[in-house]
Amino acid sequence: MALLLKGAHVVDPALGLDGVADVLVEGERIAQVGESLEAPEGAEVIDLAGKYLVPGLVDMHVHLREPGFEHKATIASETRAAAKGGMTGVCSMPNTNPVTDNGTVVEYVRSVAEREGHCRVFPSGAMTKGLKGEIISEMGDMVAHGAVAFTDDGRGIQGAGMLRRCMDYGKMFGKVFMSHCQDEDLVGEGQINEGPVSTKRGLLGWPAEGEEIQIARDIAVARLTGAKLHIQHISTARGLEMVREAKAEGLPVTCEATPHHLFLTDECIDETFNTNFKVNPPLRTAEDAAALRAGVTDGTVDAIVTDHAPHADWEKSREFELAPFGMTGIECSLALIITNLVKPGVIDYGRMVDLMSVNPRRILGLEPVRIEAGSLADITVFDPEVTWTIGADGYESKARNCGFDGVSVTGRATDVFVGGRVTLRNGQVC
Repeated sequence: MALLLKGAHVVDPALGLDGVADVLVEGERIAQVGESLEAPEGAEVIDLAGKYLVPGLVDMHVHLREPGFEHKATIASETRAAAKGGMTGVCSMPNTNPVTDNGTVVEYVRSVAEREGHCRVFPSGAMTKGLKGEIISEMGDMVAHGAVAFTDDGRGIQGAGMLRRCMDYGKMFGKVFMSHCQDEDLVGEGQINEGPVSTKRGLLGWPAEGEEIQIARDIAVARLTGAKLHIQHISTARGLEMVREAKAEGLPVTCEATPHHLFLTDECIDETFNTNFKVNPPLRTAEDAAALRAGVTDGTVDAIVTDHAPHADWEKSREFELAPFGMTGIECSLALIITNLVKPGVIDYGRMVDLMSVNPRRILGLEPVRIEAGSLADITVFDPEVTWTIGADGYESKARNCGFDGVSVTGRATDVFVGGRVTLRNGQVC
């Protein structure tokens, strides 16, 4: 059935669109974009006056947990959360059980997502078997079954020689290598950012250099091999400067930042020891967060992601040192960006769309989505003025470990269309 989306403010920086228009969707694709379009016979007309319509958002760093950790979350539950947050697609991380290091597991993730998912799922595959950093994974097999990128997220490859072998071999498939930068020998059992807060709280520190050393190393290996490199969840000012210099050199290097590294700091970890603030890499200093926000503004940061990491209540209810790293955030990331960056005038909606839609697709090598005739009808609609409190009405995610719980924000997804199919309508997951 055709859908006529009427009167939304359309923003698409790839086309220079920034104004009110109608969008006609027929089947899986956009049929027409213009002013005062007439509804074809039998079409459903949806009034979107006062709302914004943009190319569908994509979160390129999400932990769906399935297979193997269904007590934390499932593909069904976390894609519901993604739809609630306005996402039309997510890139799933491979640290599942079994690890997503072969075509069979990639096929499992895709098939479950097609059957039970509420958005598109683009699986990434591990660079090494079992995330052990010892043997190259079955990269060709994974690509044949739909893997869009390679990463040992959750650990990172510890050996520079192993990383080189992965890149030299895997670059033939044209996929990006996404790097979790953590020097385990230096980080050790670190719990939070090393500095005054770790000393005050009596927790083992995680030095910024534990991330920055591997950022520098991975950029050097990318220069050596010619492979495409994407730095995941960057958290330090010095690390960001390394990426900026690599870009200036012309290297194929990109990076992403999370809302929690942009808007939270290690000072959030007070005497209550809230484990929702225990993340990997850790929350850094106010100076680091400010540098990341500047990177968002000047284009050094390519994508906003959540590193959505659901955990069971009992796991996060343990002592800080025993609780797992990670927080959820896919249901509130759009609102956090609108509230903290767009509304204050730090960036405009066009830049937001670049960060949350255009660039993630480009980095992952996905089909571009534009608000024009012939494009895939992956569309996000949001109300830029609605105010709400994160977590006040619960979560669609199976988990509740959100570091922004209780925060008041402005802006929320109201309608989401994936290939013309409605997955969110009037704020309710379909």
